[in-house]
Amino acid sequence: MIHARLGKLRRLVSIRLWLGRLGEQSIGLAYHAGAITLLFRDTLVTLFTTPLRVQSTLDQMNRIGVMSLPLVFLTALFTGMVLSLQSAYQLRLFAAQQFTSDLVALSMTRELGPVLTAMVVAGRVGASIAAEIGTMKVTEQIDALRSLAVDPVRYLVVPRLVAGFFMLFFLTIYADCIGMLGGYFVSVFKLGISSHQYIKRSIDILMIKDIMTGLFKAFIFGAVISTVGCYFGFTTQGGAAGVGRATTLAVVTALILIIALDCFFTAVFYFF
Repeated sequence: MIHARLGKLRRLVSIRLWLGRLGEQSIGLAYHAGAITLLFRDTLVTLFTTPLRVQSTLDQMNRIGVMSLPLVFLTALFTGMVLSLQSAYQLRLFAAQQFTSDLVALSMTRELGPVLTAMVVAGRVGASIAAEIGTMKVTEQIDALRSLAVDPVRYLVVPRLVAGFFMLFFLTIYADCIGMLGGYFVSVFKLGISSHQYIKRSIDILMIKDIMTGLFKAFIFGAVISTVGCYFGFTTQGGAAGVGRATTLAVVTALILIIALDCFFTAVFYFF
């Protein structure tokens, strides 16, 4: 009897501890979500009320956009090739391999182009932003900016937000074209689809809504990556170990938000 009561007591204690940890995690999640939203609001207010630092913005565009081109090229090319092979594998069961180009074009422009590009940039650029600003935070460089009456949001966040916002748009267009090019190589040289047929079907199947859906997502993803990276950089504590934690949190949070927002906007565009 005593052992049964002790076992029941242990289970109750473990459930209480589990619920406590769940509550703490939920409160932390809500806190970070609110803080990121406030940082984004402050950044927009600063952007529209103070002059833009053009040279710094151009430097960030080069780091976020131009330097990401090789990685985006490889990701999009192999994605298009794999997508073409997998599509043809299923379509050949219905003797419909000619629709491979349709699937590749629609998949790249609607979903895979913006999402994979955003993930690649989040892993490369989001981590870089968090590490750079986090290092400035732990070495008190951000406090030095404030002591010199320099707004850290205008100096650090605004150029990165503007650069990420626009460069994800151009990188997504680039990824869409490269992905369809990868599908073209597989379809023409492996599946026996004529070059003219592939290009014609790819153009005919795409509508303005399909293209604009992916490009709209790209704008949102670019703002998310920049804002999240800057936020975790500003909240870095604990020296080198803190910089590592901030970098990891920035990448993980950005990836989760990209997937969640992609699901949300896909549902919105589907129903409306």
